[in-house]
Amino acid sequence: MSFVQEMAAWPKERVRDLVDGASARDVEAALGRETRTPRDLAALLSPAARPYLEPMAREAHRLTRWHFGRTISLYAPIYLSNICSADCVYCGYAARSHSHEKRTTLTPEETDAESRALAAMGYRNILLLTGEAPHIVPPAKIAEACAVARRHFAGVSVEVYAMDQPDYALLVENGLEGVTLYQETYDRGLYAQVHLLGQKMDYEYRLDALERAGCAGARRITVGALLGLGEWPAEAFWTALHARHLQKACWTSAVGVSFPRLRHTPPRFPITHPLGDAELVQTILATRLFLPEAGFNLSTREPAELRDRLIPLGITAMSAGSSTRPGGYAAADTGVLEQFAVEDTRSPAEVVEVIRRAGYDPVWKDFDTAFMG
Repeated sequence: MSFVQEMAAWPKERVRDLVDGASARDVEAALGRETRTPRDLAALLSPAARPYLEPMAREAHRLTRWHFGRTISLYAPIYLSNICSADCVYCGYAARSHSHEKRTTLTPEETDAESRALAAMGYRNILLLTGEAPHIVPPAKIAEACAVARRHFAGVSVEVYAMDQPDYALLVENGLEGVTLYQETYDRGLYAQVHLLGQKMDYEYRLDALERAGCAGARRITVGALLGLGEWPAEAFWTALHARHLQKACWTSAVGVSFPRLRHTPPRFPITHPLGDAELVQTILATRLFLPEAGFNLSTREPAELRDRLIPLGITAMSAGSSTRPGGYAAADTGVLEQFAVEDTRSPAEVVEVIRRAGYDPVWKDFDTAFMG
């Protein structure tokens, strides 16, 4: 069954009623269970759960240690292109953003240079990104970039536009390991309001893309909502439900969750549902209790001090030393348009030291292809 059908059983009104109607007894019952239901998840995301953040944090820490040990994987993004034909009103890459900064697409040689620069820092896992411009950067070019990056890294993932299953299979044939794709918002009505141009306007096509990627052989698939676009308890609920659906539908793939928070937006889009630090913590904790085996990613969108505090609460992978502009590692051109401003500007070495001081082991490479047969 497609997740589109599963989403239909959880409309916003039903989720809101469950969250708003949850009691302290419901939260305690959810904390007392080992396997938690969607109703338990709603209780853990509710206002009634706020006095229980400490016991939630202890349980999240225990579950993460049980399934992942004391490891934090490290990765970095490589932006292949900042050209975009979509008009997402919250994004600096949008086709109608009226930005005058340089837009560009890396050549294979430039992708190789970016890869060499990151490999020299110690990275063994990278994430390739593009704007929503399949006519400029078609699947064949992304596959070529995967092959280039695969010469330098053990793990190559992509965060690009939604694709058909054969296109994902082409990427896998060229060394792809993982696919990250944010639905941005699971609220269908809001989705239509903020996506005004291009293929990304197709809500259902994007919603089922990760299942297509898993069926095509992607070893890792990662979901996420852009927190701050819609009402955060509902977005967190739907994201976790989507991840659980993928765990069942794509059982040969490891499913992860990212928690991107909307922080910097163009002037035309004020953030109407800002997410505070306490709400972000509650989102991570509730999701961990619902998805004990899922990897959790945290990017440099968040400031250094907050990222450091979140390490023991369920996070299993972090980016570091990130650039959100094409050519940001090997080239010195600062006039290239970036997607968003990085909050944690520390070097990879500095982040590694913080992870070690927290009692965790930084992991540059967490598997070897020899184990894949």
